[in-house]
Amino acid sequence: MFKPTSAGAAAALRPLPNFLFMSRWLQLPLYIGLILAQCVYVFHFWVELVHLVEAAFGSSTALDQLVSSMGYKFPEGEAVRLSETVIMLAVLALIDVVMISNLIFMVIVGGYETFVSRMGLKGHPDEPEWLSHVNASVLKVKLATAIIGISSIHLLKTFINADNYTEKVLLWHTLIHMSFLFSALAIAYTDKILNATATAAAAAHPPP
Repeated sequence: MFKPTSAGAAAALRPLPNFLFMSRWLQLPLYIGLILAQCVYVFHFWVELVHLVEAAFGSSTALDQLVSSMGYKFPEGEAVRLSETVIMLAVLALIDVVMISNLIFMVIVGGYETFVSRMGLKGHPDEPEWLSHVNASVLKVKLATAIIGISSIHLLKTFINADNYTEKVLLWHTLIHMSFLFSALAIAYTDKILNATATAAAAAHPPP
């Protein structure tokens, strides 16, 4: 009875691995969706910026919309005005949008490069510095770091607006931020251990 060789078996299975590998293109609509989400953030950034500029020029309607969108409440008896606290909260909200947009871009470009297809940006003058050595582990660490930055902005906004929050809410915001921080440290430490193990294994078994 004829028994197929391993090479023959591999050749017979080739269409299946190819089909499974081609399924990576199913992720493309997800990245396109993230691009659309980023467009929404750009629009939101522009609306908030226009409200801030109009409020600076004395528009009470823009000021009301700005304060309402931030959830800020003036102390009882204090007139609604463009105070330093309101400006600071508005600017932090804009920075928050920028950081989230950066995170979205990192996921789109890094995820596409890692899981879908090479983008061929090597040598391009605008190639992101981190993209040249990106992989799943590096992408995880960078995303965790970006989330910590976003969480820090949210926590700072909470403390600036602390009068409008209860102690319980402030405590939970702080604990959630610390959870993000420890999670990022754990991811980075795990990645360091895995890289050290892989390096040791490669040194112990050099290629012929």
